[in-house]
Amino acid sequence: MTTPDYQSLMLPVLETLGDGPEWPVRELIERVADRVQISVEDRKELLPSGRTPLYASRIHWATTYLVKAGLAVRPRRAVVQITAEGRRVLATSPVRIDNAFLEQYPSFLDFRRRPEGGQPTAAPVASPQEHETPEETLERSWRTLRAQLAGDILERLKVCSPHRFEEIVVGVLVAMGYGGTYADAKASVVGQPGDEGIDGIIKEDRLGLDAVYVQAKRWGDHTVQRPDVQAFVGSLEGKRARKGVMITTSSFSTGARSYAEAIEKRVVLIDGPTLADLMIEHSVGVTRIQSYNLDRIDDDYYGEEFT
Repeated sequence: MTTPDYQSLMLPVLETLGDGPEWPVRELIERVADRVQISVEDRKELLPSGRTPLYASRIHWATTYLVKAGLAVRPRRAVVQITAEGRRVLATSPVRIDNAFLEQYPSFLDFRRRPEGGQPTAAPVASPQEHETPEETLERSWRTLRAQLAGDILERLKVCSPHRFEEIVVGVLVAMGYGGTYADAKASVVGQPGDEGIDGIIKEDRLGLDAVYVQAKRWGDHTVQRPDVQAFVGSLEGKRARKGVMITTSSFSTGARSYAEAIEKRVVLIDGPTLADLMIEHSVGVTRIQSYNLDRIDDDYYGEEFT
């Protein structure tokens, strides 16, 4: 099964809280996951940031909303406890607890109405998709903007000159930490007529005893096929090279990828979407116009709150 959304987890969280006088947060998260039978594989799924398990984030937010409504309380650091109102709600055997259910509590309405400046507004602020936690909404928006940027990068790469594309792909590898810098001559663009299929060279040591050879194919919708990869491997043979990177603005066929994985030489294939993601990740050809910090409460500072 997939991980339930945070509203679907509110009732299981409250039921778990009702099983004991108080719960350490970490134990609560695991008990709720067991209760709703979140699989081992689903527990490994992370938010796009790659730092927090999705299931733990959703249980956290479900708990937070119950606390804001007064059905649970945090008596001390990293501990959650059901309140008398929470037990009264459980005694009614509710089928579901969600945001609409919690809106009967003034404290929850105040929480939902509180905008950036902290002053109440006329109506609750709802997430763009009601099943999402605020953190998931932020990350979904980030993914959308990043996907749009990656698409724009790819379009630019497809229309730039072949030589400029070769410079860009070598620049990306340098930004990733391969070959030092252009200044120390450990990374260079060599593509020209008669280059035997080699467009760039990355020297991995000062003496150039080990090098990575690069081929850059600025193709539109043409899928790179197995014979194309075989030709590049043949170029590596001519250089007595053991490592190669083949980069394209398009994609690689299944046969091309299978061939690259089966040969003795280490050949890495990077398609257009992957190249665009690497350029964003390593700030090549992009300018950061804004960044947002996602802050959480400092447990040690307050001594009672938990994250």
